[in-house]
Amino acid sequence: MFSTAINVFWIGILVVLYTYVGYGIVIYLFSRFSPYRSRNQTHAALSGEQLPHITLLIAAYNEEQFIDDKIRNTLSLDYPAAKLDIVFVTDGSSDSTPDIVKKFPNLQLYHQPERRGKIHAVNRVMKYIKTPIVIFCDANTLLNREALKNIVRHYQDEKVGGVAGEKRIYSPDADNASGAGEGLYWKYESFLKRKDAQVYSIVGAAGELFSIRTELYEEPAENMIIEDFYISLRIAARGYRFAYEPDAYAMETASATVSEEWKRKVRICAGAFQAMGKLSYLLNPFRYGILSFQYVSHRVMRWTLAPLALPLILLTNIYLALLGLPLYQLTLVAQFGFYALALAGYRLRDRKITIKGFFVPYYFAVMNLAVYAGLVRFLRGRQSVTWEKAKRAQGAQITP
Repeated sequence: MFSTAINVFWIGILVVLYTYVGYGIVIYLFSRFSPYRSRNQTHAALSGEQLPHITLLIAAYNEEQFIDDKIRNTLSLDYPAAKLDIVFVTDGSSDSTPDIVKKFPNLQLYHQPERRGKIHAVNRVMKYIKTPIVIFCDANTLLNREALKNIVRHYQDEKVGGVAGEKRIYSPDADNASGAGEGLYWKYESFLKRKDAQVYSIVGAAGELFSIRTELYEEPAENMIIEDFYISLRIAARGYRFAYEPDAYAMETASATVSEEWKRKVRICAGAFQAMGKLSYLLNPFRYGILSFQYVSHRVMRWTLAPLALPLILLTNIYLALLGLPLYQLTLVAQFGFYALALAGYRLRDRKITIKGFFVPYYFAVMNLAVYAGLVRFLRGRQSVTWEKAKRAQGAQITP
């Protein structure tokens, strides 16, 4: 029992450290010697005549409070109008979102009153897309003016099947637990994606902004929860790289509260278990090589082994500390201190605090608890594709 507890404790520590810190170090070191590093940096910007004809596809559901800003931002993007088709699909919207889009004759609108989920709407509209490249973005985000040009330059490489933009969270100087935690999370996630792409390919695009070669689109099942993740990895599994462009970014505000962020995280985690089941073939490194390593290290461990290791680390640490071993008594104090900070973050979760790192333990705990909640929801089959949207913080002026 004693030796087993020691083994479980230290293996658990290694799993958690590798998942959240170690992989970042490893992928950074790999990126220093990768042939793709220089390739990503040498794609020159395309001139007006060289720019391909593209479609910007925006799925919007009940976005009447934000859709005017979204349309103005979209029409201001730096891309030749003759080579840009702007398509809105507003299926299921019961507010004035479709009517607002109709006011702009240079926008294409697809709408049907029945709500069957985002992926059904996208699948329906993709049948009508004729351009060689399609760019997807969310209706509640704003893009920087050069985003489209910065994305399409990567398609000069015929082995690039898709390009992911960067998701950025508007973060005021003083933020609550949701804003601080989500903002810090996405900064680290963006770093990992940048290094993943420099080594080989990103392992999962964010739906806020990503693009693909239209010919590579495969309709996901209409019960697919995180279709952006699945679509991008299906393309990577076919031997294409999924590039990353940090100078094409989508800005949005953080979730209004941690409870709203909790709803989003649980949905994503439920979708992660669904996607991992459908993408299980990517666990074969003999077929997929470095892509399997990236997928397991960056995604699978974060959704499986790391959350499982946390309670095992705590329980075995308590057992070893009770045996009077000084080292394990110190590690137990450190663990209790970390979770005490998480509890303090919970009590202060709605306060605006300038020291954003204060909320890291709390956000970390919420993120891992959401994995368990997402697993339960997945096993019970209770995660619908027509979920309730997480409310975003109001009153912030986003400038992309």
